[in-house]
Amino acid sequence: MPPTPRPLRKLGFLTIGLFDDADPRRGHESTLEIIELGERLGFDSAWLRHRHLQYGISSPVAVMAAASQRTSRIELGTAVIPLGWENPLRLAEDLATVDLLSGGRINPGVSVGPPMHYDQVKGALYPDTADVEDFSYERVRRLLDFVRGKPATDFSGVEGFEVFSDRVQPHSPGLGRRLWYGGGSLSSARWAGEHGMNFLTSSVVKAEDPDGTTDFAQIQLSHIRAFRAHHPDGEAARVSQGLVVIPTDSATPDQRARYEEYAAKRTARTTSPQGPARLMFAPDIVGTSAEIAERLHAHAAFREVDEVAFALPFTFGHEDYVQILTDMATRLGPALGWQPSA
Repeated sequence: MPPTPRPLRKLGFLTIGLFDDADPRRGHESTLEIIELGERLGFDSAWLRHRHLQYGISSPVAVMAAASQRTSRIELGTAVIPLGWENPLRLAEDLATVDLLSGGRINPGVSVGPPMHYDQVKGALYPDTADVEDFSYERVRRLLDFVRGKPATDFSGVEGFEVFSDRVQPHSPGLGRRLWYGGGSLSSARWAGEHGMNFLTSSVVKAEDPDGTTDFAQIQLSHIRAFRAHHPDGEAARVSQGLVVIPTDSATPDQRARYEEYAAKRTARTTSPQGPARLMFAPDIVGTSAEIAERLHAHAAFREVDEVAFALPFTFGHEDYVQILTDMATRLGPALGWQPSA
């Protein structure tokens, strides 16, 4: 463990963008307003979760496009797009388009694996190819190649009045270095490093060794070190940590009680590995900014990152998020050595 944590260089936040089925526009507008607030407060980045057939953002690329036209500086990311739902070539086109429209501010995070509840959804998603779809790292590699400008076809040139390219268009030159892999396993960390991606590590990791440690911070630390050991940039390779952090400095007594109740309900799952995948969940951190900073400075994995995308709790209201983000930017960030962007 390093003697002191790295000063926090980039402060971001992550939102699921919940909405009411009876009024979905209001929920999406709330998300955009929160991103605008984040820019005004000096946050470096805003990240969107991805949910399909639920009441959260199903099209984060579209929401990033909208946010890019209502902001000018804050970086916009996804944490994460599950590629099992996507065609890598089409996604590469969408990401490059939004990146150009944003002025190069997009940070797409992706992951692989079969879509959630695949047996129930595969008939709608892949009616003719469900049994042969590849949900391995190969799907990420295809996306990387397309975004980085490798040929997608052996045909290019002029046909009649139309001009064709052999690579995805538009091409955004810097986007290839701003692709992130969201991983919770040692193999994902290694793969992301070997392929020159950035690494998103969240509040969920896998305790893969039945005889090994179940200490969340130590497992996450091993992933960060494995990623950097396999990355061409070594110790300079980018890692962002995404714990659930809820500062209460300016919270009302009612807000503070609801935040503490929310965290308490989720504590049981943090005490031991969950399910066949042996998932380990980090405890939500609720308290004053000084208390949260003290706990983070003692967190083995946090000590080795200089970027964070703190996750906003799922079920709170707009005004709750305003209070949490304001405390993050004005109190918690500075307590961690961060200074807001101009």
